[in-house]
Amino acid sequence: MNKRYPTDDELWQLAKDWGLDPYPVVFESVPASVLYQYAAYLIPGRMSHWTYGKAYHAMKTRYDYGLNKLYEMVINSNPAYAFLLDTNSELENTFVRCHVMGHVDFFRHNHLFQHTMPDVVDVVAQHAERVRQYEFDVGRETVERFLDAVLAIEEHVSPPSPVTPARAPGQARPASRTASFADWDWSPRDLPARQVKPETEEADDLLLFLMTESRQLEDWQRDIIGMVRDEMIYLWPQIRTKIMNEGWASYWHVTLMRTLALSDDDYVDFARLHSQVTAPSPYQVNPYALGYAIFSDLERREGRDAIFLARTVDDDVSFVRNYLTESVARDLNFFVYGRDQDQIVVKSRQWESVRHQLINELVHGGIPVIHVNDGDFNQRGELYLIHRHEGLDLDIPYAERTLHYVQQIWGRPVHLETRLEGKRLVLSYDGKVDSKVAL
Repeated sequence: MNKRYPTDDELWQLAKDWGLDPYPVVFESVPASVLYQYAAYLIPGRMSHWTYGKAYHAMKTRYDYGLNKLYEMVINSNPAYAFLLDTNSELENTFVRCHVMGHVDFFRHNHLFQHTMPDVVDVVAQHAERVRQYEFDVGRETVERFLDAVLAIEEHVSPPSPVTPARAPGQARPASRTASFADWDWSPRDLPARQVKPETEEADDLLLFLMTESRQLEDWQRDIIGMVRDEMIYLWPQIRTKIMNEGWASYWHVTLMRTLALSDDDYVDFARLHSQVTAPSPYQVNPYALGYAIFSDLERREGRDAIFLARTVDDDVSFVRNYLTESVARDLNFFVYGRDQDQIVVKSRQWESVRHQLINELVHGGIPVIHVNDGDFNQRGELYLIHRHEGLDLDIPYAERTLHYVQQIWGRPVHLETRLEGKRLVLSYDGKVDSKVAL
């Protein structure tokens, strides 16, 4: 007798019966070369850049040598798209599709995703076409060098609030996604750079500030910054909810798989797959394991309504702060480690210390907050940035190299104030020479 696994529609309805409310999902099986390409680019059809190729070859090599396997990739859109590895067994694909139902429900209901582009695949395809046209117009190497600079700071955006437009203040998005860049009102570039008030959107949105205020950029460069910024704003909620998102999907692949009429062998194989997904990592937190453990513990303590509420209103910081318990930290064998002279040692096994350390690393998605303080520093058109220090020091060599890219876009000297080992430090780059001044 042949085994019968549920169809896509049956699984979607099963998820609905359990209280999930996912977008419709389009599943497609693809070979490893395609799946890993999509994973490297994060969104299918995205503009080309060498860093995506580098990521592809790293992931594909690990797969080819049996060191890692990517079972699926999900695109947050309406309908959602899920790409499955074509070498998956039927059981693996059933497991993966249950996992996807959790992801898509999370995309649809978590508050951070309420303002993401529903047609992102079409939008990034249009972006890629515009970039190809710029490569034809001004040269591929010229565009690639500029993209090097923009992508180096792509994470420094401020996603829009429910009442904030996705573009700069006063700039309406064209009625058509394919409207030409010439239709945009770029009058701010003709104004002198200015000091930015701390409460303005641009203050913590470095890409937005550079796009609107740099006086040396051409229209095609402003357009590229805008495209990179839009794509990062789409991806930003996923950065902020990695633990929750993977934990929610893992919780539901367990719940849904347990309701299916599987054979004993299938249940054994499913248990193996689940243990692989939630296996501890020796050097970093496994988001699948931590998220699944917290959701499961929360349901045991407060019931299913509590996990649906958390899924909707939390991000990773509040999720860990509110729901990580001593028992979860102990079961996952978490501890805080650090350097003691030339050795890496365990600093603490206290669960409060573990929670504090996790929260520090998760604030703002683990990305340093860079505040634009002055766009006309010393009244010479220089850019003064301030790192909002929240407990973790910057990697100074990395920060200095990144400052080169900011200066390339700004066109004038740039300065970055931070704190290192409790003391103020200003890094500067004028286009030729790096300098550091302790204050």
